[in-house]
Amino acid sequence: MANAGHADLMNFSSDTSAPAHPKVLEAVLAANSGLESSYGNDRVTRRLRGQLATVFGTDDFDYWLTASGTASNALALSCFCPPTGAVLCHAGAHIAVDERGAPEFFSGGGKLHLLPGPDGKIGSAQLDEALARINHDFVHETPAHVLSLTNLTENGTAYSVGEVTDYAARAHASDLIVHLDGARLGNALVSTGASAAEMSWQAGVDVLTFGLTKTGAMGCEIILLFGKAREKTRELEARAKRSGHMPPKMRYLSAQAEAMLEGGLWLDLAAQANGMARKLADGLVARGVSLAFEPQGNEVFAMLPDDQVTALRAAGAVFYPWMGGSQRFVCSWATEDTEIERFLSVLDA
Repeated sequence: MANAGHADLMNFSSDTSAPAHPKVLEAVLAANSGLESSYGNDRVTRRLRGQLATVFGTDDFDYWLTASGTASNALALSCFCPPTGAVLCHAGAHIAVDERGAPEFFSGGGKLHLLPGPDGKIGSAQLDEALARINHDFVHETPAHVLSLTNLTENGTAYSVGEVTDYAARAHASDLIVHLDGARLGNALVSTGASAAEMSWQAGVDVLTFGLTKTGAMGCEIILLFGKAREKTRELEARAKRSGHMPPKMRYLSAQAEAMLEGGLWLDLAAQANGMARKLADGLVARGVSLAFEPQGNEVFAMLPDDQVTALRAAGAVFYPWMGGSQRFVCSWATEDTEIERFLSVLDA
């Protein structure tokens, strides 16, 4: 897949830096005709339900669209975490380190309980310990109401269906709602071989923030409420309106989603990004570079010495330092072989 002639850029900063896929732009242009009802009552948004039902294998859901993952996460969590409650999440989760307190702000004071665990995943023992501490009758404690998982994690690793199912069952046994941050859900599904249904509601996920922006959309995220969580649909809409996340012309967000879901394009693009990351990872390992985490998606975390970091930046490569002294490289649907090859050639020089 061509990336419009920008292969020489070696930009591995983020998949949000990638262009939107041409089919997304075509869909937005096609939606730009005539008058439509506002605030999600348009034909495109209503039609999207059928596609989502097919992708997730159920009609037992409600949905809302936003333009950013932060808005989706914060809105979703605010419906289930009261101001006096908490959300259990990994210490490195996006909601904890990259959203400037949005979940706390949107919930009116809810707290994040940060849990450790290897490779960006919450540790099993740490989850059990946190669940055991929940005591709604102890006035000095901030009891958890939600368990939030991230797939892919912020370390580029993937929870398996079995892990999500296991953690969700434990959370439900403690009367918690289960939220899944799926900003890179497509990458996780391609990596694990799971279906969208298997990784979400069938695994016990109550609310999913389904990301398409990083995969190839312009800016399109979907909040999905499954089963009993649908009782919060009206509250979700009210919170969206109050916070300015009720797009008047939602058809343009929905058109992006339609294009991405049509024919499984979102999974094809995720597979392309994952494949480029694997090529980059294999090239690094072949040159003696250690990886901080085993790549299970479209991100590579490499332990590069300072001289190689300097050489890569001097050659124009764009990437970010990460936790534990690693360097993060993110591939997208638009990453090309020539970018990977040029990057590796710098290390060979």
